[in-house]
Amino acid sequence: MKHIPENPAPADAGARKAVKPVICYPVDTLPKPDMDLYATVRNRMELVDEVVVPPRDALAFRVAAGNFFRIVSTEGPQVGDLNLWAADNLAERFYSGKTRALHGTHLSTSDQMWSSFPYMRPMATITHDTLDWYGFDAFGGGVHDVIGTRCDPYTGRLLSGQEYHHCCHSNLIRALSAETGLSAAEAEPHIHDVLNVFMCTGFTADTHQYFMKASPVRPGDFIEFFAEIDLLGALSTRPGGDCSAEHSSDTAACFPLKVEIYQGDPENLAGWTSPRPSAYSHSHGL
Repeated sequence: MKHIPENPAPADAGARKAVKPVICYPVDTLPKPDMDLYATVRNRMELVDEVVVPPRDALAFRVAAGNFFRIVSTEGPQVGDLNLWAADNLAERFYSGKTRALHGTHLSTSDQMWSSFPYMRPMATITHDTLDWYGFDAFGGGVHDVIGTRCDPYTGRLLSGQEYHHCCHSNLIRALSAETGLSAAEAEPHIHDVLNVFMCTGFTADTHQYFMKASPVRPGDFIEFFAEIDLLGALSTRPGGDCSAEHSSDTAACFPLKVEIYQGDPENLAGWTSPRPSAYSHSHGL
């Protein structure tokens, strides 16, 4: 429920509201990914590994810098929650909020997934998206959002009073624990806000609440990434399936998602290097 104003509008309320917005982070000077290079490299890439994530579960995978990975819809409409870390440093992880500030609420081809402070560098670049045709619909919905956090057992307990253990937060904990040997308690602090792969979301026009609707993804659709650094990833299949009705459920139709890992053409990558962490001095004025 939204707050009902208790104070009268001032005489200049209209003028205050009429002030035009400005973009918080203009990206004119943001270094651009070399999409022509990536297009050349992906023309000769070779499938080297794949991971099939079962419904209502999560699995980890690794991608070397200079390689590609795809998240593929295989059997039916299914949403996935993606976490990324630097392969050798769990402290460097995907920064959903800064990615949103730079690229907007929904990601697609040529957008990059940025890492957390103090590293702040591109972790992965989206090189192909079969759902790029969707854009934004009449409700304001788009695909592949960096708005939502992930379905989790804490919010579920708060709203329903019930415990549910196959939400994406818990799934990702189990996947990271299995991959690294960390206990669940040790792994949990490393789970972070996700890229909601294939999820169709937006904000309602009247209350500005986060909404979801049936994903437009169909078998054969995929989103593809170029690994800018050595990556450890974990992908959870959302227990709400296509999120047409609910996001945490044992009754929704759920399907696997496949992660395909491709080796890029090393000849065309000659001279390419991973982006370095932020050059900021870290002095913070001290």
